[in-house]
Amino acid sequence: MTIETSRRGFLQGASALAAVLVVGVGADGALAAGDAGAQLTPFIRIGADGRVTAIIKHFEMGQGPATGLSTLIAEELGLRMDQIGYDFAPSNPKLYANLAFGQFQGTGGSTAMANSFSQYRTAGAAAREMLIKAAARTWGVDAATLDIVDGAVVGGGKSAPLGDFVAAAAGMDVPASPRLKDPATWRLIGNADVRRLDSAIKGNGQAKFAMDLHLPNQMVAVIARPPQFGGLVAGFDDAAARSVKGFIRAATLPNKAGVAVYAENTWAAMQARDAVEVQWDMSQAESRSSATIRAEIEAALNAEPAYNVLKNAPAPMDKAEKIVEQTFYFPLLAHAAMEPLNCTIEADADGGVTLHDGCQFTTIPHMAMAQILQLPMEKVRINTMLAGGSFGRRATPTADYQVEAALAFAITDRTRPVKLVWSREDDMRGGYYRPAFGHKVRVGLDADGRIVAWDHRIAGQSIMKGTPFEATIVHDGVDHSSVEGVADTPYRIPGMHVGLTDTKKATSTLWWRSVGHTHTAYAMETMMEMAARAASRDPLEFRLEYLAGDQDGNSDRDRKAAVLKLAAEKAGWGKAAAGRSQGIAVHKSFGSYVAEVVEISGDASSGVRIERVTCAVDCGIAVNPDVIKAQMEGGIGYGIGHAMRDEITLTRGVVDQSNFPDYEPLRIGDIGAIDVHIVPSAAAPSGVGEPSTPPSAPALANAISAAGHQVSVMPMASNGVEFA
Repeated sequence: MTIETSRRGFLQGASALAAVLVVGVGADGALAAGDAGAQLTPFIRIGADGRVTAIIKHFEMGQGPATGLSTLIAEELGLRMDQIGYDFAPSNPKLYANLAFGQFQGTGGSTAMANSFSQYRTAGAAAREMLIKAAARTWGVDAATLDIVDGAVVGGGKSAPLGDFVAAAAGMDVPASPRLKDPATWRLIGNADVRRLDSAIKGNGQAKFAMDLHLPNQMVAVIARPPQFGGLVAGFDDAAARSVKGFIRAATLPNKAGVAVYAENTWAAMQARDAVEVQWDMSQAESRSSATIRAEIEAALNAEPAYNVLKNAPAPMDKAEKIVEQTFYFPLLAHAAMEPLNCTIEADADGGVTLHDGCQFTTIPHMAMAQILQLPMEKVRINTMLAGGSFGRRATPTADYQVEAALAFAITDRTRPVKLVWSREDDMRGGYYRPAFGHKVRVGLDADGRIVAWDHRIAGQSIMKGTPFEATIVHDGVDHSSVEGVADTPYRIPGMHVGLTDTKKATSTLWWRSVGHTHTAYAMETMMEMAARAASRDPLEFRLEYLAGDQDGNSDRDRKAAVLKLAAEKAGWGKAAAGRSQGIAVHKSFGSYVAEVVEISGDASSGVRIERVTCAVDCGIAVNPDVIKAQMEGGIGYGIGHAMRDEITLTRGVVDQSNFPDYEPLRIGDIGAIDVHIVPSAAAPSGVGEPSTPPSAPALANAISAAGHQVSVMPMASNGVEFA
């Protein structure tokens, strides 16, 4: 998805900010010594030394927007990458809204580059024209004779750093229609040698993540939460906790969702929490086990759907000579980011507060804190810090952990900062999960092996209903995140019927890397594989047949077919060595097209080893190829790793898993090699953080199927597949 902002909209935001600029200048008009510089637009700040800082409105959890958006400004402004840094934007949706979310500031849905490409290029171009105009006036020359090269204004035999002209430029009006550079002249956008701006600080330990923050005189708070979802505090005894060195106090949260335990440090807080005896009211708590939840989903699949997503008549299976059918089950999944949830709240001198957080959805916690702490919005500030992963977990529509922190802070005297810390076990047992889903698919083939009918039933727990996104994504009762990737498939499939039934939520549900595509891609691509084999057709050629017909190079089908062909070519499709098998899958999500070929050795009974994954991606203009490659690799590993071994299970409402020993992440030796190939494109940029995850598991499943074993229930290791 690409979301453009109009130049008028950009300029209105820029002018609003410029109107209140205060730039410290001396009597001669030059920046005063030690002055921090000026902010020419909402997205660019330039210091007196000419150092440029990009103001990044999307937070950084490893996916690369700090580098990508800085690259756009550097390109248009005429900088080298070592001449630009970045800061995260303050919470201000009027200036920094995610255009995909409306008047809402936040990061998600692989939208950072898609909605900011024009916005940040326009900001860089506007700053370039303002600085050149200021230099032209200073030097008394025609602005058309000047340019900015490597951070200096040059032309007419003159050269000077940008900092010399910042003060003059700051007083100008933002140009109405700044000229963007011709793509033929780009030096940074699309350059595979451009490296991430945050790699060095993350490698040498200088990077500051939210967990690293230690404020003077802070207290650490951890929460004793109910073992079952929906439990409430009935009472507690902290007598044993008082003997823990560093323990300060324990108190029931105002919403009774847990007991906050405060201490001088994290270890003391966790030890004291373990010593607190909490009495729980479980009368309204979840008490089902995973087997019951699965049975309810499968019962829904076997009943008439609550919603007919595609309005055509049910698929005419009576015309089929052969029917291929399969039922799939996808369990609850945890996000399992490396940095567990945490944030810190401190009181400010003006009576407000600051939240220090790896904050993914800025607007929601901002509003929640203002309400809980009874402060006006302008008295709540958010300092967005680096986050050690998220995969969707930090983007809760309820601001769950920030609300916990605000409540824990509210019931103190507010003189000391409060740092809320979740342990790995807290996150694994008490977090929000990718909901469980089931699919039941029947595909009818005629005598020539062509698809004549496709009946697809989906049942699971809605993510979007009851959230601020319901009005946008739920239509006529259908949560479209539950059916994305099926109801809107680019395949031309005749007689296709899609039905959906919502089932009762077992836990708090949340989007997980690639949202509904996590399960819909698997069902679609393994069914296409099964249909191809039933028709005695090559799986690649079979797929291409249902993507044929447009041939303009720009349609969904053409672009999807192109990555499919490229992945197959680079993987040597059909040429696997003896003892090896290949599987292929392709999927469109977040505006991008990704095809993958997985090559394995062994089989399900003797032990599967993943030898190589070959990936082809079309994500429009590849702003940072190095970042794109890394995101493809990470998304592939994330998808395959969870499909191999992982699930969250419940026993009478209690989560069974607690940490990486029983929710095992992908290990570096699990995949032999990953090769990524980027399709050259002039289309607008689209997502890269999530699109490689959906086709990874079905490509692996199809390779295992080619070796003789069909996998329809996740995780694979618990359903008949041994991994070497």
